[in-house]
Amino acid sequence: MSAEPVYNPKSVVELQQHTKNDQLVLQKIISDYFRDAVNLGAIIVEHIGLLVAPFYFTWDAFWVFWILAFLTNYLGISLCYHKNLSHKSFKLTKSLEYLFAYFGLHAAQGDPVSWVSTHRYHHQFTDSDRDPHSPIEGFWFSHITWLFQHTHLRKKGGKRNNVVDLEKQAYYRFLRRTYPLHIVGLALVLYIGGGLPHLIWGMGVRTALSHHATFVVNSLCHTWGRKPWNTKDLSKNNSVVGLLGHGEGWHNNHHAFEFSARLGLEWWQLDVPWYIIELLEYLGFATDVKVPTEIQKYRMSCKTYNKFHQNEKDFENPWIRAFIW
Repeated sequence: MSAEPVYNPKSVVELQQHTKNDQLVLQKIISDYFRDAVNLGAIIVEHIGLLVAPFYFTWDAFWVFWILAFLTNYLGISLCYHKNLSHKSFKLTKSLEYLFAYFGLHAAQGDPVSWVSTHRYHHQFTDSDRDPHSPIEGFWFSHITWLFQHTHLRKKGGKRNNVVDLEKQAYYRFLRRTYPLHIVGLALVLYIGGGLPHLIWGMGVRTALSHHATFVVNSLCHTWGRKPWNTKDLSKNNSVVGLLGHGEGWHNNHHAFEFSARLGLEWWQLDVPWYIIELLEYLGFATDVKVPTEIQKYRMSCKTYNKFHQNEKDFENPWIRAFIW
């Protein structure tokens, strides 16, 4: 005698929910693979442009390259995406903030929400297994291959919840939804305005060099250089990157004082975006500009740290140690 099957509506609902969750996971994986492929394709195309650029050189195209590089990298990425949006190192008038963020979008490093989220995760989990691009997973991973591993990055960071301040602004939600259209639109404008020379120099050469200028901060500046500040990570000051990477190479300075609008803390450390911020502050367009105080520098200095720990060895008495603290 066979048993009659019992209808259990709760089990049906649970099965439907599991099926729905599995479908969502599959959609995310497919989306990640698509984004990986798009990133890889873009990197390949821009490097092809870099290789053929000498055959399409004109002075007009050269100046298009430099003007766009200044607007997108110096103003867009370093000044706006990095110092203003990611770290709130200073405040801009909203119109200038939105303008500079739009410049940064055309550096082809992602929309403001995505870029800022990744960077904030980098500082939250610096050089740990949850850092989006640390050389602890290999030099080339930190330099470029992390861009082609969205599923891996999603597992590292989990749900993006560190950019609520940007996501609640309609402007940044719009840029996130329409990001590829703006990149393609600029390419069309350059081609229509100046043919292949403007397209190759204004897009290919510029984005290839712009990407590597940013990538070397993630890789070289967490591998080689000097470390004047007692940070609990691998960040270094690299003079070559500091000169070529629009001031971002003073990376140990940045990790020691991530709130600072000034990265080149010594007079000889070139930091062009900082000079622009000073000008904007003088003109009244930038306010609440943050820089580290001398006391903060003293506390973070490796010399102070080493001196204190030498004193610790000399004075083992716990009462004296308590007094020092």
